[in-house]
Order: sequence, then structure tokens, then C-alpha cells
Amino acid sequence: MKVAVVGATGLVGQMMLKVLEERNFPITELIPVASERSVGKKINYKGQDFEIISMQTAVDLKPQIAIFSAGGSTSLEWAPKFADVGATVVDNSSAWRMDPTKKLIVPEINASVLTKEDKIIANPNCSTIQLVMVLNPLHKKYGLKRVVVSTYQSVTGTGKAAVDQLNSEIYESVNPDAAKADKIYPYEIFKNAMPQCDAFDTDDYTKEELKLMKEPKKIMGDDSFNLTATAVRVPVQGGHSESVNIEFLKDFDLAELKQLLSETPGVVVQDDVANKIYPMPLYSEGKDEVFVGRIRRDNSQPNSLNCWIVADNLRKGAATNAVQIAEYLVENRLV
Repeated sequence: MKVAVVGATGLVGQMMLKVLEERNFPITELIPVASERSVGKKINYKGQDFEIISMQTAVDLKPQIAIFSAGGSTSLEWAPKFADVGATVVDNSSAWRMDPTKKLIVPEINASVLTKEDKIIANPNCSTIQLVMVLNPLHKKYGLKRVVVSTYQSVTGTGKAAVDQLNSEIYESVNPDAAKADKIYPYEIFKNAMPQCDAFDTDDYTKEELKLMKEPKKIMGDDSFNLTATAVRVPVQGGHSESVNIEFLKDFDLAELKQLLSETPGVVVQDDVANKIYPMPLYSEGKDEVFVGRIRRDNSQPNSLNCWIVADNLRKGAATNAVQIAEYLVENRLV
């Protein structure tokens, strides 16, 4: 089993290698791939050093699986080239997510739609994954009518440069004579909350908000409900949080709803307000589960619920979900 990891030097690429190792994915030949400036550098996997190679060299090696985390333009150019030599591509960028000819997969929800013919498979947006992990079982039971989501997103969702900016600003706050760091964001992120994740697009929504509004419907195979979003970047280094308001078609028993979520694979209910137990990004870091808490009725309208959803955006929100897709492909002999 030859496996290429494309974008192996980035935050998500490094986490993919970590998750592949942790889950003991059946790799016989690891092929780490990155941009030309990284070719020849070494990465370590299971105690062994591997040399980073170029895209074309990796294509020539004809891997069975190629897990991409290298940006949309790179994926649009190179994913078809990998697919043409027989590789199945699991792509973490936004390039293919809303392409009607490509599947958008969260394994716990819709992996069963995959076939051998699917040579490019899209990994959803990090914020979408944790959202649908909670929405899907509730939709099946009570029927979604409308969802309003507000996100509190970690700087790791932007990448290493954003992490560097946050850490530099923290340092500068106590060392005013320190050299100013390069800024990846238009404003300081330390001590701030910035209501812009990604670029602005249609109707003054950001691309991140539009992903949240479109992707759940494709994953869940249902566009009958309404969904709107506001995405906010906060000075947190790991883990995305979401405040979610859900209006259902049917009424619900709150205890039954909590029990349903607690029985959902991949979801952990943390909802004991008497003991101040609720999900927080600090404690989601390094974990693969999606955590949900602050589960309570919205008393302002019928059949409505408020909840708080947290997950490690580099793991379940990106790397772990991609590796789970690859595991499904291997287990079901689709590669």
C-alpha cells in the first residue's frame, strides 16, 4: 500500500502523518510530497526519515492513495494527475467539495456512498465536520427546519503563519521593543475577535460561512432545511467552537435528545452545568471526538434547541477525517 501525503510539511500534513502513525494505517511505502522549496528535506515517520519529493515524482510512483492538504489550486492541478495513474485522492481543500461529480464525506455519516469509481474524494471544511456530526442524528430523529451557527475558530485553521502571528503578538505584549511579526490577518488577533474567516464573497458572506451553509446539505443528502452562519476568528491556538441554534420540525424530549447524542459514534456529550462541565477547545486538543454541551431548549420559539460544539480542527476537522476515509477505502477494498 503506497500512500502519498501531499502537503506533508504543513500543519494539517504533519497531523495527517501523526494520525496515520497513531492509527497504524497499513502503509508499505510512504511518499511525502511538498512544494519544490521543500523537496529534499526530511520528515520522520515511525522513527524513520523519509525524503520529501516533488509532485511529478510522486505521480510517477503511482500510489494507491494520495491524501492532499496543499491548497485548492494545487489540488485542482494535481489531484486529476494522481487519479489518472490509479490513485484515489482524499482532498482536504475546498477545490472539489461542491463539485456535483465528487463525493463529500464524513465517514460516520455517508461513507457508504463511496465506490471504486470515486477517484477524487472531498474532505469537508473543518467547521462543517463537527457541525454535521451533531446535526445528522438530530435531523434523522426530529427533522431540521433551520440552523443558525456562529463559530469561534482557532488560528490553526489559517495555518502556521497565523499561529506565528498570535504567538508573536503575545510576546510583543510583554516585550514592547520586540520586532513586529509579519501579519497574516488584516488586524491583530491577540486580545481580539475578528468576524472574518477567509475572503468575503456572495452577499457579504465569507467563503467560510458559505461552506458552512452549503456543505452540510450535501453531506447529509438533504437540502430541505435552512442554514445560516457567522464565522469568527478568535485568539485560540487549537480547536474550533460553535454556538448552534436549531429549530426542528418535531418537538423533542431533552433527556431523549441528549441520550441520542451520547449514543452517536464519534460524539461525546459534556453537559453537566452543575459541575461546570462543558466542551472547551483547550481540552479538545489532540482528541478525535466531537464534543457537545450547553444543550438546552430555546424558549423563544417552539421545537428549538441551543448547543455548543467543539472539536480539534486539525484532527477530526481535517487529518483524522481524511484518514478515516482512507481506512474505509482499504477496509472495503475500494482501492
